[in-house]
Amino acid sequence: MTGKKKKPYYPNNWQEYKDAEDDAFIPHTFEELMEWKVGGWELPSSISCVIRTRNTETFKIKEYVYQKPSAARDKIHALAKLPNLEITICDHQAIHHLTQLDTDSDD
Repeated sequence: MTGKKKKPYYPNNWQEYKDAEDDAFIPHTFEELMEWKVGGWELPSSISCVIRTRNTETFKIKEYVYQKPSAARDKIHALAKLPNLEITICDHQAIHHLTQLDTDSDD
């Protein structure tokens, strides 16, 4: 058997960006980037809700995407009953982060 065929090289424009003058790039502040990346989310109109869970023990992440709000609501209720989960819910209006409170502490 012969070895794997090497993939062909596809040229890119990295050298053009490397050689560009600094004033060719617009500087952005941290606040602008946060507003753009965190505050500027946009879901397609066909998606009602995205639910992401993170297991606090295994750190595994699962994501669920729903078209119907009622199906998303049912899933959120089911997930809220499971232990050791952090739940992040993103819809067209807001991003919500839910965690379970420690009810065993005396504080």
